[in-house]
Amino acid sequence: MLVHLYTDGGSRGNPGPSAIGFVIYKLDKFNKLDQLDQSGLCIGNTTNNVAEYKALIYALARCQELGAKQVNCFLDSLLVVNQLNGKFKIKDAKLIPLAQKIKTLEKNFEGVSYTYIPREKNRLADSLVNEALNYR
Repeated sequence: MLVHLYTDGGSRGNPGPSAIGFVIYKLDKFNKLDQLDQSGLCIGNTTNNVAEYKALIYALARCQELGAKQVNCFLDSLLVVNQLNGKFKIKDAKLIPLAQKIKTLEKNFEGVSYTYIPREKNRLADSLVNEALNYR
């Protein structure tokens, strides 16, 4: 099963109270997106970049539970996309084990891709982050 995964992570303050959000869609027989799952949750105090990585970790684990074989990930963090695609070196020591965890999770799928999208194309995942932070 091919899924499209939209993730977002954010913090209020940097570091500060943080949350993640993700939405998982599968393509139906007419190549339209059919929502499978969504979630938003608080993850404690951390930085925005750590939250972006953790959103992807939680969401990839959920994709595995749902039986996905191929995952196309869409993020509004150009930094994370470029780091995971090998275009940027990961310099922040806090991000290295998170990126390693993602690379380990990737092995559970036939393929995983990372694509940058602007925030306005990631509204639902972004709203799940803000909703979680508003009701923490």
